[in-house]
Amino acid sequence: MKIDLTYLRDMSAGNKALVIEMIEIFKRQVVEFVEQMSALNDKQDYENLGKLAHKAKSSISIMGLNDLAKDLKTFENIAKAGVETEKYPIFIGRFRDETSDAVAELDEVLNNIDIYI
Repeated sequence: MKIDLTYLRDMSAGNKALVIEMIEIFKRQVVEFVEQMSALNDKQDYENLGKLAHKAKSSISIMGLNDLAKDLKTFENIAKAGVETEKYPIFIGRFRDETSDAVAELDEVLNNIDIYI
């Protein structure tokens, strides 16, 4: 699994309803983040793209996607500086792919919540 629910389990103190709510919020957010990242990149609004990467990093960290969180920190820094713009589509694509995989894993968690929480 790519996700690691340790932090979410600890933070929720085993409250299944809270875990379910956090997962559902995450699933909605990542779709919006991908759309917004692409739009900001297309508009060359790199400052706001960096800010969005920072915001996305928080959500990603809650679900234990630590490697992706590190990538988002790098993306945040270079986007805010407006440098290495040729790499932005690669970061956005990786974010899209990794979060898509995470959502599939989280759907499995939701279907078997008693096993995971």
